[in-house]
Formats: sequence, structure tokens, C-alpha cells
Amino acid sequence: MKDKNNKKIAPRPPVVVVMGHVDHGKSSILEAIKDLKILSKESGGITQHIGAYEVEVDGQPSSVKTTDGQRKITFIDTPGHEIFSQMRSRGAKVADIAILVVAAEEGVKPQTKEAIQHIKDANIPFIVAINKIDKSTADPQKVKRELSQEGILVESMGGKIPSVDLSAHTKEGIEDLLDVISLVGEMEELKADISGEAEGIVIEAYLDRLKGPTATLLVSKGTISAGDVIGTSSAFGKIKNISDFKGENLQKATPSMPVVVIGLNDVPKVGDTFKVFSDIEAAEKYIQEEKPEKENIKETLVAPDTTEQKMLNLIIKADVAGSLEAIEEVLKSVSGEKYKLKILRAAVGEVGETDVKLAKGSGSKILAFRVKTSPIAKSLAEREKVRVITSEIVYELIETVRKLMEKIVEIEIVKVDIGKIKILAVFLTEKNRQIIGGKVVEGEARNKLHCEIIRNEEKMGEGRIINLQRNKKEVTKIPKGEECGLLYEGGVRVQEGDILVLYVKEERKEEL
Repeated sequence: MKDKNNKKIAPRPPVVVVMGHVDHGKSSILEAIKDLKILSKESGGITQHIGAYEVEVDGQPSSVKTTDGQRKITFIDTPGHEIFSQMRSRGAKVADIAILVVAAEEGVKPQTKEAIQHIKDANIPFIVAINKIDKSTADPQKVKRELSQEGILVESMGGKIPSVDLSAHTKEGIEDLLDVISLVGEMEELKADISGEAEGIVIEAYLDRLKGPTATLLVSKGTISAGDVIGTSSAFGKIKNISDFKGENLQKATPSMPVVVIGLNDVPKVGDTFKVFSDIEAAEKYIQEEKPEKENIKETLVAPDTTEQKMLNLIIKADVAGSLEAIEEVLKSVSGEKYKLKILRAAVGEVGETDVKLAKGSGSKILAFRVKTSPIAKSLAEREKVRVITSEIVYELIETVRKLMEKIVEIEIVKVDIGKIKILAVFLTEKNRQIIGGKVVEGEARNKLHCEIIRNEEKMGEGRIINLQRNKKEVTKIPKGEECGLLYEGGVRVQEGDILVLYVKEERKEEL
């Protein structure tokens, strides 16, 4: 249909992002959907992580369909809600619907609450997916009660938020989830102008050894075609090839379609918006105007190098730019005022010989996220005792970094005052020991404590309480206001009127 401005408005598939606590099954649900709707029907399937993919769903005749007559859903597959938040903070309209995943046997966790806040900030409709209902300890009702305490009231409890009980492992409830997504998408009446020049968002980006800079684009309006000139704030070029998430070549792409394009002059930043331009000159002019105001993802984060700071040097290698940016963003929260992370290099691709040599020379650890280490680099790392930390999960990687940071935090010996005793009398003095009498004037007295001797408000030295007595009986502690007898040991002799400040020594680590 055409509106009064002669635009061609058409329904488009909903774009969905999956969020929730680590290990609650976000990735498992996406894999289950792929298995059910893509891999079981297509030979070969998806060969690489491109950040987004489409699925076809079965629908009733009344269901809203796209221009090609099919009912589809687009899923954004990101390393976590960090990257989703970054895209949104740049003003990008990333998703239409969010899926909040909560494990049925664990319930609401800290990152569940973070995800809820991100969804609220994005102001988009969402669906609760209660996963792992196949577990013997699963309790979906408990999950719903915990969610209600966070202000999330699902439909079965009288609220307006749809929820689906499912198991990514057995695939029970996956079809129900897809139906609910389609229904929510239909209620949102998602439409876009498919005429004119395309605009959209960079979902993923990386450097392919053979094809060069490669980017996954999500079209938000218009139609993008092979041969179009596109530009972002960090890259531009003429599209040489467009393919879908399965690697099949396309001539064009319409709104809500994720496509992989090659032909750019550089790897664009994840979360950047892209536009179509009339020619290369116009695109180049745009990038020159926009780039100074933007942050370049390829710049490393280098902490100030001062002698007062403890430093953990890192080299980060990741599968794609989106993963790299998510890891860098979360690492900022780990770094403290006195204990800093210094990222010497952050790049996309496998761990190579150059990375290991840099790590050896700088005393760095290498973080490898969803990438392998080349055989030469692996051999060199083993020989030079360079640690390469590999992981498939962002938060798992960050937790390892936290543990590394804890190891460099110095232990501080802290004196904790327990009480004060005023010396009333000295009964016996021999060598470095004295039997004395006193009264607890502050806190309490405890046996076997260290003490400072204060005379006329001046510290005279230190000693130790060897034995503490009351009424000629040994005791472990005496409260304020009570008198006591004590066996004192120390290099300084105590006099009547002195104050003994009793204390314990504790080992403390500064918090990161």
C-alpha cells in the first residue's frame, strides 16, 4: 500500500533480542530455534556467527505476512545484553520485542534484574521465557512470583506480560514461544517503507581473510541492493555482494532482514547506523563529518600508567567486532581506581604469533573469546609460558579476569582497636615481663592481644597480653568498667597511669 507521500508501506517481521542471566539458556533457546526451523530443513546450516538470523514460522491465514508472503521472525544473536545496551545508547532502534529468559530451577538472578532494566529502558514489549522446565527441580510458579516482586506480572497471574514455559533441551514450548512472538509482533502492527534508499544498523562486523571487511546489516527501512553505496560513521564502500544468514546470495534486502555485505573500505563499528548514498564521494564526505565525533572501536583502552596503580595487562582477541566491544565495555566495570586493566591490543581474529610475542614482552594475559589459537602461536605460548584464556561466554571470561585482578591486589595489615586499659598498679617486674593491675576504660579487654603503651598521650612502645585474670581466675575477656590483672610482655616497662591500647591485626584486600 502507498501513503499520501507516495511511500510503499508494507508489514515487516518483528526483530527479537534474547536477554537474561548467564547460564539460564539464552544461547540454548536460540540454538533450539535454529535446529527446529533452520538446520533441520537446510543442508549445511549456518557456518559462522553473523549476529542475526531469520526463521519462518507457520501461521494462521489471518497472520500478518511480509511482502514475499511468508511469516518470519528475525533474531539478534549477541554475546549478551551489554552489546544490546550499547546499541540502544547510540540511539539505534535495535529490537521490537525482547525475550526475558529465566531458568525454572534457579529463578530471578542479578543479571535477570539487569536485563529487566535494559528492557524497560528500551521501552519495548517483551515475553518471559521460563526455560529448563524439564529439570526435576523446576518451579515455574516460583519464578513468576519472583518476577512479580520485580514489577513483572505475567498473564497467568493476572498481568499483561505473556509468558511461555519451555525447555531448550527437549524443544518443548519452542513452537509456543514463536507463536507468542508472532502474536505480539502482529499487535505492534510493525510496518516499514520499502521504497527509497535503505537505512539500518550494523549488527556485526569482522575482517574476513579472503573477502575483506564484512558486515551484518539489519535493514530498518527502504530496500538495499547489490551495487548500492553505503556509509557509516566509520566505513563506506560499494556493495559487491549481499547474502543471507545461510550464505545464499541475494539481489536485495527489505526491512527486518539481516544480510551480510562485502565491499566496505574498513570494518564498521557494531551499533552504527548505515545509509545509502548516491556515490562514493558523498559517502566519504559523510564519514569525514561524522568520524571525529565518534569513538573508534579499534582504538585500545589504555589506562594511565602511574606508579601508584597496580596493572593487569591484557590482549583481547574475539570472533567478531560485537563480541570485542561487549567484552571491552564490561571490563571497564572491573577496573578500579588503584587497580587498573591495561588493554594493549583488542582485535578480531585468532590468537597469532604476534599476540604471544606482545604478551611475553609486556607480561600480558591473552583473552580469546570464541576464537582459536594458531598452532605456531600455541607452541610459542607454551614455550614462553604465556597464558591464553579461552571462553565462549562473556561473563565467564570477565569472572576469570576478576580472579586475576584479585591476585595482584596487595594484602594490607590493618590494626583494629579492641579496647583500652588504664594501669592502676604494677605488682611485679622481671626482665621483659610484668604483673600489673588495671581497669578497662574503653571497649573490652581480651586475652592474648597486642597492645600499645601510651604515656602522657605519647606512644612509648608495644607489647603483648600473655594472661588475663579477674578475681585470680584466668578469663578470655573483660567488659568496660571492670578491673583486671594481667601478665604483660614487652620491651617497654609499663608504669602506673599508662594506657594500654589493645588491638588485633587483620589481613585485608582492597576491593576491586
